[in-house]
Amino acid sequence: MQLNTVIFDMDGLLIDSEPCWQEAGMETLLQFNVTLTPVQYHHTTGLRTREWLDYWFTHFGIGKETIPAAEAALHKNVIQKIKDKAAPLPGIHEVLEFFKARHFRIGLATSSPLSLVQVVVDKLDIAPYFETVASAEHLPYGKPHPQVYMDCIRQLSANPIQCLAFEDSFNGLIAAKAARMKCVAVPVQDQAHLPKWGAADLKLNSLLEFGEAQLAEL
Repeated sequence: MQLNTVIFDMDGLLIDSEPCWQEAGMETLLQFNVTLTPVQYHHTTGLRTREWLDYWFTHFGIGKETIPAAEAALHKNVIQKIKDKAAPLPGIHEVLEFFKARHFRIGLATSSPLSLVQVVVDKLDIAPYFETVASAEHLPYGKPHPQVYMDCIRQLSANPIQCLAFEDSFNGLIAAKAARMKCVAVPVQDQAHLPKWGAADLKLNSLLEFGEAQLAEL
């Protein structure tokens, strides 16, 4: 069936916010005398903040009663960092215009809280492109569970097999595929060589690489 709907992830795909998340996350864990390696950090990219904290607090034996306060502080910290210094990633306006010109329904599905979504879409001036925004903030499970994508698909009145997702994280890729969507992966450069991205329908180095030929491949 022909694709007619596209759903984008946000952090690390539309805006270069992953360094801000990493910085804020590392600063949070440092309060508990924990430092992650880059490999450890990338392993949990795409998880919601509470799940990210729960994973590492479990791993390092940190008392979980501190998670709610740590989550609130991390969110406040990362929102300020993104406001101050996160830059748009190459190709966002071009790819959004590409799908708008072809009358695709366009949505956004993110693990991030809606408070951050508002900051990002305002900063990038992209709010008018999206018919709907779905956040996993208050769902029972976040990515790699497909619920946030399923919710976005339902809000767009779309058929999942006619939907295309764009993701930068492997957890997001799993979520999109579990929702029965096609998925284009745009991983960070130092992760792009890993064989796991073979699970994607298409892998790109940048959103700028997506065009008519790539759409036809899918």
